[in-house]
Amino acid sequence: MRARPHRTLTPLALAILRLLHERPMHPYEMHQLVRDRGTDFVIKVRAGSLYHAVERLAALSLIASVETGRDGRRPERTVYAITDAGRDEFMDNLRDLVRSPAEEFPVFAAALEILATIEPAAARRLLMQRTFTLEAQVAGSEQVAGALVKSGLDRIDIVETEYAQHMLRAELTWVRNLIDDIDAGAITWSPSRHRAEHQTLRRSSATPMHEAPHDPRTTGKEHDS
Repeated sequence: MRARPHRTLTPLALAILRLLHERPMHPYEMHQLVRDRGTDFVIKVRAGSLYHAVERLAALSLIASVETGRDGRRPERTVYAITDAGRDEFMDNLRDLVRSPAEEFPVFAAALEILATIEPAAARRLLMQRTFTLEAQVAGSEQVAGALVKSGLDRIDIVETEYAQHMLRAELTWVRNLIDDIDAGAITWSPSRHRAEHQTLRRSSATPMHEAPHDPRTTGKEHDS
């Protein structure tokens, strides 16, 4: 029997469905919980993006409004609950994300791929600046994790913050090691030579591989449409 196909949901959509697994709530409460639990430390939540995601999930019938009310002079707030279809989509997506590493394309990796076009001294200076930023991010993540632990959350509730911390520390260690290798002369490059080799490579691959070689017998003849 073939598995039922499912939609690929965004991390923010999954976070919303996760909250609605607990109980029905309105978007404002969702946004507060996202901040209080440090979810926005690992999931990008721009202004208005959560509300847009809620509207999208409702349009897909993965969540449904169950109540609309007003508290004093505040604007009306619609309370949403997860539907059975939403629970199925949530669990399918979650299993896929945990089971299979996603093919990701980090921006920093793209920068490293063309690092050799920068003078070594300039590259080292920029990498040092990156370590300062990473150190600040590690310190910030430790403060967030400490506050979450003090709030009484179990470790399973903050493992995403723990993972983010480890990834930051790993990158910081790797960048520091790269700087050490540059200082020790274990890695060297010449930007001018690299550019010349790159230009040669581009010229050698200028003709697309899928193009057929020129056939002199077709010269002056039109191809059939």
